[in-house]
Amino acid sequence: MIRHPLIAGALVGALQVTRPAEAHLVTTGLGPIYDGVGHLLVSPEDLVPVLALALLAGLNGPTAGRTALFFLTAAWLVGGVAGAFVGAPWISSATTAGSFLVLGILTAVDRRLSPALVATLAVAAGLLHGWLNGVALVVAGREALGLVGIVGTIFVLVTIAAAVVVSRQSGWARVASRVAGSWVAAIGLLMVGWAFRGL
Repeated sequence: MIRHPLIAGALVGALQVTRPAEAHLVTTGLGPIYDGVGHLLVSPEDLVPVLALALLAGLNGPTAGRTALFFLTAAWLVGGVAGAFVGAPWISSATTAGSFLVLGILTAVDRRLSPALVATLAVAAGLLHGWLNGVALVVAGREALGLVGIVGTIFVLVTIAAAVVVSRQSGWARVASRVAGSWVAAIGLLMVGWAFRGL
């Protein structure tokens, strides 16, 4: 009975181990907005949670899909601007493993979630990843305008992925979405192990 709070506390504490912010900042030569587009598409630590949230929202219906779409993009932009202004990695980049685990597990178990809970998950993921993107842009000396490219790409990806899942509610399509969620959770577990490889 006491194991569960201890495990949860240990996981939260472990995810707060700070490391320098890292990002794959792409230079396309087409300006900061396209650099932001390129960044999202080559950064699995940002792209995978976006797609996992889109799958989760799509499994929970069109209202949850629309909710996730707008809340994720708005929170990512707010988090990115805040991270760019502060310019310090107060949030550990290892915390992204937590978003992989939570979104992956919830997608894999396919429990019906309310649109409000999906919105809460979208805001949490958006603020976390947006903050890390904003900090990475400042640390690398890039223009914060790259956030516009990142957020625009997120809007398009979530729109398409959630719409595909909503439109395909047959048994095999739900199973495929759940399997993808289990892979995201497995990646999160690997990321936690990688974060503690030196301990």
